[in-house]
Amino acid sequence: MLKGVFSVLPTPFLSDETVDVPGLKKVIELYLGAGVTGITALGVTSEAARMGEKDRILVLETIMKHVNGKVPVVVGASAEGLQTCLDLTKAARMMGAAAVMISPPRLPKVNSAAVLNHFRTVADSSDATIILQDYPPVSGFTMEPALLARIAKEIPSVKGIKLEDSPTPLKISRVLEQMDGHPIEIVGGLGGTYLFEELMAGGVGAMTGFAIPEILVKVVGLFHDGKKDEAADFFYRTVALMRFEFQEGIGMAVRKEMIRRRGVPISAVTRAPGARMDDSTLKTLDSMMRWAQTNLKEIRWTLD
Repeated sequence: MLKGVFSVLPTPFLSDETVDVPGLKKVIELYLGAGVTGITALGVTSEAARMGEKDRILVLETIMKHVNGKVPVVVGASAEGLQTCLDLTKAARMMGAAAVMISPPRLPKVNSAAVLNHFRTVADSSDATIILQDYPPVSGFTMEPALLARIAKEIPSVKGIKLEDSPTPLKISRVLEQMDGHPIEIVGGLGGTYLFEELMAGGVGAMTGFAIPEILVKVVGLFHDGKKDEAADFFYRTVALMRFEFQEGIGMAVRKEMIRRRGVPISAVTRAPGARMDDSTLKTLDSMMRWAQTNLKEIRWTLD
């Protein structure tokens, strides 16, 4: 299911920080036009943590209706409380989500047993396919390879892992070793900054936000076609764009501005306390976009 590129959609906001529904539809069109395998809604970089229930439902309904079955949609359903996680999972399944992506719950003294029980309870309460999200900076808990493998082997509805705990290539290898041949699909995130190395380690693709998803699609496509040298060449020629966009704190604003400069009529506004770009960052972005437009002729820079 996860082989390829699942793009985590940003949530565009108007100047008053309300959800820009027409803008979100245009963003979806950009990503579908880029040839992505699937869409991920309400992920970390969708600013889901800064949304209440009303906005989450609005965003999810907009995405599901506009995608309209063209590609599978994975929906973020992580929550501190188990019941909230169950409610989010139920809502996602009712709207037709292909899977839900869930991180460990935040607990004062979280442990492996509590994490395993959390995922088992979600699985027992729903028929949803589950993608484990291993992103310690957000969940506050590092899942060791043995725990990830145990969850995947003991809970049949867990079909994939989104691994974002650096060094990701090494951890992918260790998880696959622990799986003892049991099938599992692992994808990387982190803005795509380690994509090629993750593929070499046994990953099947990427699930991440990036304003130029065509780059990720091409790298993964070349790799799976057996053209590893070409995939490496293209990746290492373009990875600086991913690195610049994935800057901690300001990355979401950079991504939205890059999307805007690709011809999608959205603003770079992020919800408070999200950072906004200064003049220096904007000038650097100007330079990077000029380079990209000159040197990446295969990328479509504006919508038709």
